[in-house]
Amino acid sequence: MSQQTFSGEDAARRFRDALGMFATGITVVTTRTPDGVPLGLTANSFNSVSLDPPLVVWSLARDASLRLPFEGCEYYAINVLAADQEALSNRFASRVDDRFAGLEVERGEGGVPLLTGCCARFVCRNTVRHPGGDHIVFIGEVVSFDREERPPLIYHGGVYRRLAG
Repeated sequence: MSQQTFSGEDAARRFRDALGMFATGITVVTTRTPDGVPLGLTANSFNSVSLDPPLVVWSLARDASLRLPFEGCEYYAINVLAADQEALSNRFASRVDDRFAGLEVERGEGGVPLLTGCCARFVCRNTVRHPGGDHIVFIGEVVSFDREERPPLIYHGGVYRRLAG
């Protein structure tokens, strides 16, 4: 293995490829506008921060179309996708106008949409936002959560994967 530097025009791609070697789960982060319109996006930058108080972290690109609604919302939900929910990941990563069309959802605190069939769901109070380079880092205080014994959807090396059983 050779150490890479940030020189050359392909440095950002090489860095992203190296980051892609870290297998992650896939989440759909959801909220709603003040008039109740549901919003959501796919994110794999999710992690725990603290058990006491219960805090989680995720990040969103500064140039993302949904950045302002997420920065301004009171609550959001992090829906951890199950292995059979790859289509949901793709839907919420796409530029479709109504990503919730035809989906069955439940409601959490603040009316945030909760996707069904997920491995876990965390409803968070939108407590802290920090600039982080080309992203905004969100730290949420978990106000409620649930989980279901289902295998998770995994992302590694730029492709979806499933845990070997």
